[in-house]
Amino acid sequence: MAREVVVTGLGIVSSVGETVEAHLSALEPGFVPNVDTTTFAPYPVHPAVHLDWDKQIPKKSDQRQMEPWQRLGVYSAGLALESAGVKADAALKARMHLIVAAGGGERDYAVDGQILTGLRSAANHGVFLNERLMSDLRPTLFLAQLSNLLAGNISIVHGVTGASRTFMGEESAGVDAIRIAHARIAAGQAEFFLVGGSYNGERADAHLIYEMGGFYWKKAFRSVWERPAGGGGLIPGSAGAFMVLESREHAEARGVNPIAAIAGVSAERTRREPGALRASLEAQWRALGASRQAVVLSGATGVAQPTAEEKAALHEVAPGATIHPLGDIIGHSLEAQAPVGAIVAAALIAKGAPEVVVTAVGHWRGDGLIRLTPAA
Repeated sequence: MAREVVVTGLGIVSSVGETVEAHLSALEPGFVPNVDTTTFAPYPVHPAVHLDWDKQIPKKSDQRQMEPWQRLGVYSAGLALESAGVKADAALKARMHLIVAAGGGERDYAVDGQILTGLRSAANHGVFLNERLMSDLRPTLFLAQLSNLLAGNISIVHGVTGASRTFMGEESAGVDAIRIAHARIAAGQAEFFLVGGSYNGERADAHLIYEMGGFYWKKAFRSVWERPAGGGGLIPGSAGAFMVLESREHAEARGVNPIAAIAGVSAERTRREPGALRASLEAQWRALGASRQAVVLSGATGVAQPTAEEKAALHEVAPGATIHPLGDIIGHSLEAQAPVGAIVAAALIAKGAPEVVVTAVGHWRGDGLIRLTPAA
């Protein structure tokens, strides 16, 4: 089977705002990104806008037990359910499947700081690290870090209680979440999905991890396309992004007009050897049958090598394309980057764009494309 997969609900939260319209406006010339350069200096961050959590997470007890990345995800999931017209339909949500892209939760900063300080003078780094991790970390802390807690909280708060899957793996997780939902609907294995991800870019522990890998941009704000010349680097951004996908038949049966159709999704795990990523993206573009004049929503990170290769690939396969780098608008939101792109792409289709292609190229590994078109 190859059933048409349509988008019927959109929910998005970022530094731009909490509406699809705000994100479309951010694509217009003259947009000034929301960048915080002081809180985590020298690292700039695109912080999430202030949200009234009560709108989508009514119970204060639920809010308190969630970390920020979970609240962003649960909030945007609620927006998607409202957009799709299923928020109040308990029976429909009971058979809705859920796929989440998420990383781990925040760590105990005090313990991590003590461990890093002690490592400097430890005679055996491995032994010291194992001893401290076994004795200093609370079991409850580990439970609070589980990535599938986002799916659990969406189920608890919104009543989405069909089959649930959680993907980890940074940018690739977001692409695969959409790819699997699309494939299962197209193959007739399922009818109805809530799919997306979330990321909290305002985390000191995450900044430490990516700084140690040499992936952060620490200079004045510059477009992702311009950063490679200055050494390259990403600017993190907080975001939550969920969408409702279903078969056209399912949408028609409940009287819903589709927003857009997902024509195809590709995902690879290309090594960062010179030229390999460019070749992979060009091959994926052609395999999806994307037009040379498509609108492109790029998830380019700003990290030098992958960003330069993505730019070269797009110049080859889509020389006439209008390209919008999402990293210039909301920053880089890891697991949520592909869902953010897909949601904005669907909104562009609804506004009349004939075809939009979303790129999701990982800062270290993983690359994929999502092609959206008007629903037939």
